[in-house]
Amino acid sequence: MAAREPDWVPGDAWLAPGYAEWAPPAALRGAVACLWASVVPDGADRTTLVLPDACSDLVWEQGIGGYVAGPDTGPVRTVTKAGTVIVGVRFRPSAGGTVLGLPLSEVRDQRVALAALLPAAARRLPAGLSPAEAAARAVDIAGLLIAEAGPDHAVSQAAALLRDPAARTEDIAGQVGLSERQLRRRVHAAAGYGPKTLQRVLRFRRFVRMLDAAGEPPDLASAAVQAGYADQAHLTRECSALSGLTPAALARVRAQPSGGSAIMAVPISRKPSRA
Repeated sequence: MAAREPDWVPGDAWLAPGYAEWAPPAALRGAVACLWASVVPDGADRTTLVLPDACSDLVWEQGIGGYVAGPDTGPVRTVTKAGTVIVGVRFRPSAGGTVLGLPLSEVRDQRVALAALLPAAARRLPAGLSPAEAAARAVDIAGLLIAEAGPDHAVSQAAALLRDPAARTEDIAGQVGLSERQLRRRVHAAAGYGPKTLQRVLRFRRFVRMLDAAGEPPDLASAAVQAGYADQAHLTRECSALSGLTPAALARVRAQPSGGSAIMAVPISRKPSRA
C-alpha cells in the first residue's frame, strides 16, 4: 500500500505520519475512547513501542483479521509488515471487560484472536476485507456489543476518580457504594487489573501526554510533580517499569519522527498485534 492517507479516515485525524485517531459515533462515546487507524507504507516494516494506557481494543489487521488487544502492564515492541493497514476501536478503561463480555484480566498483556472470544464477531472481520469495510464493521460490532452489555456505572465513576494520583482506593470504594473487595473484583473484570495498578497506569499516561505536548524536553523534576509523582526518583522508577526506558530516554523516543525501523513516537495507546 502506498503512503498516502486513505480517504475513509477523517482528514484532521492524523496525529503522526501513518497514525490517526478520531471520535466514535455519539452513541458509543460512553464506552469508546476513539477509533484509530495505522498505515504502514510500502518499502519498510515498522517497529512500534506500545505503552500501557489502561485501555483495550477491538482490532482488525490486514492479512490477520480480528483480535482483542488486552490492557498492558509493560512496554511491547512490535513489528508490522510494510503495506499493512490496521484499524481499531479503543474501549475506555472502565468499559472493555463489560463490552466484550469477559473478565478483562483474562486477556491482560495479550493479543487474542477474536474467534476465540467472540466467534460471530470474528466471522464479520475476516483478514481479506478492505480496510474501509473493516473499519465500518468494527464500529458496527462495537455498537452491538455496547447495546447488549450496559455500563457498570460504579466502575466508570471509580475509574474517573482514580485519575487523581492522590486518591485512596478505600475512599473511592465508599464513594461509589462498594466495599474494597467488590471494587477490586469489578475493576479487575472491567479494566483488566486492580484499582492501584489502574491508578499507576493512568498517572503514567498523564506523564506521556505531557511529553507529547511539550515543544522541547521538559524539566523532569517539575514534570514529575505535575504528573502526580512524589518526586523525580519516583517518576524514574515507574517510567522504567512501564516503558522500559528512563524518562529522558522516553522523551527522546516520543520526539522521534515515525517511519522506517525507528521506534515510533505515536500516541501512547497504539496497540498493534505481536509479531
